Amino acid sequence: MDLRPVLHILMRIVLITAVSLLMCVPVALIYHEPVSPFLYTSLIATVLAACAYGVRGTHELTTFKRREAYLSVTLSWLVVSLIGALLYLFSGAIPGITDAFFESVSGFTTTGSSILTDIESLPKSVLFWRSMTHWVGGLGIIVLVVIIMPSLNIGSYNLFTLESSFQEKIHPKIRSVGRRLLYIYLSLTFIETFFLLLGGMNLYESLCHSFGTVATGGFSPKNTSIGDYSPYIQYVITIFMLLAGTNFVVHYYAVKGQFRKIKQNEELRFYYTVTFVAGILITAILFFQTDRSLETAFRESFFQVASIITCTGFATADYLLWPSVGWVIIFFLMFFGGSTGSTAGGIKMARHLVALKNVKHHFRILNAPNAIIPLRINSKPVSAQDNNGILTFVLWYFMLFLGGSLVMAWLGSDVPTSLSSVATAMGGIGPGLGSVGPAGNFAHLSDSSKFVLCGMMLLGRLEIYTMVMLFTPWFWKN
Repeated sequence: MDLRPVLHILMRIVLITAVSLLMCVPVALIYHEPVSPFLYTSLIATVLAACAYGVRGTHELTTFKRREAYLSVTLSWLVVSLIGALLYLFSGAIPGITDAFFESVSGFTTTGSSILTDIESLPKSVLFWRSMTHWVGGLGIIVLVVIIMPSLNIGSYNLFTLESSFQEKIHPKIRSVGRRLLYIYLSLTFIETFFLLLGGMNLYESLCHSFGTVATGGFSPKNTSIGDYSPYIQYVITIFMLLAGTNFVVHYYAVKGQFRKIKQNEELRFYYTVTFVAGILITAILFFQTDRSLETAFRESFFQVASIITCTGFATADYLLWPSVGWVIIFFLMFFGGSTGSTAGGIKMARHLVALKNVKHHFRILNAPNAIIPLRINSKPVSAQDNNGILTFVLWYFMLFLGGSLVMAWLGSDVPTSLSSVATAMGGIGPGLGSVGPAGNFAHLSDSSKFVLCGMMLLGRLEIYTMVMLFTPWFWKN
């Protein structure tokens, strides 16, 4: 294996992280907070990038194989998470190494799970960085790397698909793909910030919440998340969570006016159908079984459904206080995820759609055993290899979920906490059930449990195979 491409990737990603840290310095100056933690952490990141450059040398890269892509992506998330943890340690905001690493992994993987018990007591500049880790981790790092790496041809596209599940090329040149996605990402961020400002939210909080929404992360600078904001703010964030969970190719087609292609997208219809049905069901449950008004039931329901399905993790209410059937629906929604090609986590809607089509396809074959009936999605046949890969992924996902839940239970967590903490970590959601519900946090878990969940967050964010491949013996053989 040629490690020079791996160091090439790491050097640029670490430099992007260093620049991101410096972007928090103006916030620290505005609020009269120490800037040294950001400067020290950025300096360390710059030194690491320089070391990677020194080892890599000046040799121009011409090839980038899939094995290097697997290793680069996994190491990138580990390295940036470690750098992010240093900021928490230097600032004193999170003094423990385990807790600092957990919060950093949760931020960069856009999970949103937190060990903080009093968020508002932290410096605003640190909370700004905490939200920025979502934005950078959601799509920023990989898009920026693709844009500034002209020497990687098809290999860079392999890397990009490993990171974001981007399934369809917008433009034959990968740099053009990255640039267009970055424009969409920036546009959603600024448009949401504008609408939040119109609702009376200040610029600082608007940016933090936009970072968390567009990246489907869920970190908020407020202890009550979105719960204390106006209904207008809650509706705005609901809409942008759903937009962030939509395939970015769909956004591109909308900008280009290619609505016919949007209409043909089966995953998009399935995504919004699941959201609508779940939202209406929970609205009815809250309206008929509690004393909420219809508008309040509707708003709470669709906010939480959008938050869980898109794996964002913002909260306006403690759904554990809902009638039991309501939070049971929420638990099952943790396994759906948003669309492929979005910043959402989870299994993804396209895989669920293919799995359901397999059930229908199987019954059609039973009815006509001699017929040749291809399985199609978006009017295109799905190859046997792709179909097997999707079903295998779903199987792997649930096997790892059960295994992780058993480990969490063995480490001392109760059953609801074990199941939901692993589900929310793998799906990149944030809050779970039991003691890690929307009104709780992950601070009380043991260090061992936190490291297990860190592994689950990375597994989910890297779509399992990217990370698991590193532990197979044949990966390291020529």
